[in-house]
Amino acid sequence: MRPAIASALMPLVRGMNPEGAHNLSLHALRLGLAGRDKGPDDLVLAVRALGLAFRNPVGLAAGFDKNAVAVLPLMRLGFGFVEAGTATPRPQAGNPRPRLFRLPEDRAVINRFGFNNEGIAAFAARLAALPRPLPAVLGANIGINKEGAVPERDIPALYAAVAVQADYVTINVSSPNTPGLRDLQGEARLAAILDATLAARAELPRRPPVLVKIAPDLAEGAVEAIVGTCADRDVAGLIVSNTTIARPDTLRSIHRAEAGGLSGRPLFQPSTELLRRVHRLSRGRLTLIGAGGVESGETAYAKIKAGATLVQLYAAFAYGGPALVGRIKRDLAALLHRDGVKTLSDAIGVEA
Repeated sequence: MRPAIASALMPLVRGMNPEGAHNLSLHALRLGLAGRDKGPDDLVLAVRALGLAFRNPVGLAAGFDKNAVAVLPLMRLGFGFVEAGTATPRPQAGNPRPRLFRLPEDRAVINRFGFNNEGIAAFAARLAALPRPLPAVLGANIGINKEGAVPERDIPALYAAVAVQADYVTINVSSPNTPGLRDLQGEARLAAILDATLAARAELPRRPPVLVKIAPDLAEGAVEAIVGTCADRDVAGLIVSNTTIARPDTLRSIHRAEAGGLSGRPLFQPSTELLRRVHRLSRGRLTLIGAGGVESGETAYAKIKAGATLVQLYAAFAYGGPALVGRIKRDLAALLHRDGVKTLSDAIGVEA
């Protein structure tokens, strides 16, 4: 099945309850029913970042494949990178259902999953079972359990568990659905977690780069502190940003007041403004991945011009299906060529 055919079936899937549809989509991916993108990427899309070669800058954000059950089929859809997770030390069920809500009028999603996952042992085993070489860059997203967590202990152990297989590792301190998690973005606490993780990293034979995923709802002073804390250490980059707890007045869906993190089109503007600010503060010391409202070649290009080297999708992929990946790549390449950009790196931050 080709990605376009799989995308044409999306309206049928969207008729189901959102979490059931999501699980069915993952099952279909595992069975190879979503097809693959067989066309070569335009060379203008290739970029080096984090010490890695990306054939294109379009990635899948963490949260879609929490347990790394469909990594290879997702990569075959044409993504330049796929980030699996979030994985926690122990398995946990997450928050009660319903916990995933579509806001189709707003092209948005609200989730309050709460890091539901099968735990790091199962996650790492699936990464180890993937056939190599992989067709895209592999990211692993790690976080703490809701109960019994000691972040300075748990995050280094999680990093060590995935370091053998992952090309990069993201520390998630910004989901709004685990109580107290966003407090870890505070300067002193984040510094302690990073210092412990980087000390553990130094003892490993394989040391994939470390990234931190931040929230879009940070006060200006907090943003400056996070950027400084990461840039002063051997942190490779930031993902800007996670979902938001804000509820714009423009939301029209009946689900607009549901608790949880909002992602999709309404997040584009605030997350892109934050991206510009982080780009200015980091002064080239950190690689930035732009997430939040990426749904087209135009929105991907806007993130890049605001300072992102790479971009990630989540809500748009849930709405648009597999064919969206190729469409974004083609449209982004056309925009770069239109503007006379020789390599994607030349466009990074030009409007920041």
